[in-house]
Amino acid sequence: MSQKQALLDVHQALQKSFQVVQQQERVWADTLAVCTPLLSSLSNLAEQLQACKSLTFSNTAFRDFPDLESRLKYKLNRATGTVLEKLGEQMNVLRKVRDTTSNQVAACFQTYEQHADSIGLTLAVERSALSPSVADMLEWLQDIERLYRNQYLSRRLLLQSISAENLTDIHALSQSWGRVSEQGDPDVVPDILLKASFFMETRQDSKYCKDYESEL
Repeated sequence: MSQKQALLDVHQALQKSFQVVQQQERVWADTLAVCTPLLSSLSNLAEQLQACKSLTFSNTAFRDFPDLESRLKYKLNRATGTVLEKLGEQMNVLRKVRDTTSNQVAACFQTYEQHADSIGLTLAVERSALSPSVADMLEWLQDIERLYRNQYLSRRLLLQSISAENLTDIHALSQSWGRVSEQGDPDVVPDILLKASFFMETRQDSKYCKDYESEL
């Protein structure tokens, strides 16, 4: 295979990868947005349960309703379990984003490895006004994959450590969840997509392809 064709094949694989990342980033952001009110609900339920446990119902006007305390606690515990289940469902969405991104990045690297000898090191690290280098874009994809992998794992471990009976942990879950978002660079994916945006646009332009081929 010629060097020209090998490079074009790798560029097509990179373009597809960034398109997939762009789609998955929207899903990731939308899913985290769904989690915010769920975490707030958990915090409120934990406060209500704590208030229930601290209150001596026999010393209040509710003493004439002997089963009120148990019924209220049952209702709050059930609501807490339901919200935790909903958070688990959103974690499944985040997992799919992680897996879809990882699979696409792996496929892109496989394409590059198949053509690496034909492209050569010099061309792989060469940048132009029309395109970042292949090496740069591969590194960016690795950074994105690493972010999703670490963020998903941290959130999964966080939820696994939560017990419905531990009201302190449930109440603090929203803050702990927020700290996970702050790990590393939270803007790394949007920043990379911005840097790759011109490459993604021009790769779809047939005129660009002809002009680029003439440069090789």
